[in-house]
Amino acid sequence: MSPKKAMQKSGESITAINKKRKGFTDEERAAMKEHVQEFKAEARRGPGAKKADGESDVLAKIAEMPKPDRAMAERLHAIVKASAPALSPRTWYGMPAYAKDDKVVCFFQSAQKFKTRYATFGFSDKANLDDGNMWPVAFALKELTAADEARIAALVKKAVSGD
Repeated sequence: MSPKKAMQKSGESITAINKKRKGFTDEERAAMKEHVQEFKAEARRGPGAKKADGESDVLAKIAEMPKPDRAMAERLHAIVKASAPALSPRTWYGMPAYAKDDKVVCFFQSAQKFKTRYATFGFSDKANLDDGNMWPVAFALKELTAADEARIAALVKKAVSGD
């Protein structure tokens, strides 16, 4: 049976299927709007106040998170600052992120942000994590153990190293 006939047989029209897939979700649109606001706020501040203002923006975003994600984000913030003091905290699509030379290296995404079942700690392509032809760049987080924290600290250090 062709895919078109299978859809029609299930009672859904092709138009209904296409409407479900059109455009961005409300959460994605909100994240994009936050990203635009971040650019505007950065432009208003000027280059001198970036690190201090970025820190306060990140702490404010963390404070807005629900308790399980907030606790994780607070711990990750401390780990990143201790592991790579050269990284500047900033928000990125409304989530805590850490940048080197104005380029995001790593970020935290709360589970609530896009209504997922786990939070995410990830790295951008600016992170020096290359390991052969394939390596992980994001990690699902449900909670943080001491071993997880040590692994994240090591990854953050490697991400900002010149190696």
